[in-house]
Amino acid sequence: MGPVWPVLGLFFLAPFVGEFLLGNIPITGMGLGLLLAPLYGSGAILVRELGRRAGGWPSMFLLAAAYALIEEGPVDQLIWNHDYAGHDYLTGPSYVPLLGTSVEVVQSILALHTIWSICVPIALVETLSRRGPWLRTRGLVVTGLIFLAGSAFVFFGNYSEEQFMAQWWQFAYAGVVIVLLIVFAFRIRPAEPLPGRAPRPWLVGAASLAGTSAYWGSVTLIGADWFEWVGVAIWCVVVGLGIVVVARWSRQEGWDQRHRFALAAGAVLTYVWCSFPTKPELGGTEVGDYVFSGVALLLLLWCSLKLKRAALESRL
Repeated sequence: MGPVWPVLGLFFLAPFVGEFLLGNIPITGMGLGLLLAPLYGSGAILVRELGRRAGGWPSMFLLAAAYALIEEGPVDQLIWNHDYAGHDYLTGPSYVPLLGTSVEVVQSILALHTIWSICVPIALVETLSRRGPWLRTRGLVVTGLIFLAGSAFVFFGNYSEEQFMAQWWQFAYAGVVIVLLIVFAFRIRPAEPLPGRAPRPWLVGAASLAGTSAYWGSVTLIGADWFEWVGVAIWCVVVGLGIVVVARWSRQEGWDQRHRFALAAGAVLTYVWCSFPTKPELGGTEVGDYVFSGVALLLLLWCSLKLKRAALESRL
């Protein structure tokens, strides 16, 4: 089937991990996932395809961060709306009047979308497929048009419900940051290899689970105002250490798809356990937590078996 199935897989896996596995949308809102797929799915495909043509995973990471700011900034404007979906996510100790947003909220959306909505689905699908480009120029253009259509759908849908529009200067500074991230993504190049051997994949997965749980688990379980700046500090430490450690490990001998899958698997397991204390944003039952967690675990098992089979074949 060539690149068709990985493209379709990423198209639907991105909203699944980004919203359903998180526990943000209940199982009764499955139809909403189809409506979000043009935004999430096409965004993930564009990040993956453009990143593969640029600097690989470093480029994909920066493009994923740009996607996070695009979605929650100009598209649905969550980072500026004090009454988004009936919730005030901004008012708190880390609110910055000069920017009209909250440091904690910006960090959350960067973590949520950069890691889970984009990078994790890409790593999982690449575990089951080939690493080269999947789409040619025409496919990229079509995907881009679908992404624009999905963005417009979410923008006008949110505006019709929220009746909120951010100030022009808020769109301006967000646009500058987004453009800078995209420019850096295309200018970055893979660094030189480092001496030493990469750690075993299980250790990489354990580190991923511990790091993502330290941040996402803490902000999920502790929602008090006094913890907001603590959560900001935890985010900075986890992100800083994560970038330094992964950048070093990935440049050592032996680093391969098993390690990239282990990073994604650790993040998925964090979402699995965090989904249960997370109340669905749209209300409804929490039955989906069990269903979606089961699907995620089966997907991780499938990826693990695929890697084991590939390792056995390489020894023959």
